[in-house]
Amino acid sequence: MARARAIKERVANVVSYCTHRVTNGVAEGMNSKIMSIKRRVGGFRNRQNLETAIFFYCGGLKLDSQ
Repeated sequence: MARARAIKERVANVVSYCTHRVTNGVAEGMNSKIMSIKRRVGGFRNRQNLETAIFFYCGGLKLDSQ
């Protein structure tokens, strides 16, 4: 019964994927990376420091200056 309900609740999403072939996988991956940054650092004093860390790690920036 629970499986049938779960499938019924998600039919619209499945049909949408089959029609458009678009998923939120990229957004989920980015969210996962941001969450790992937050866990690694253990907290930020302010939002600007968090944004800087996200840009640094997700933007592919390097620490060395060449």
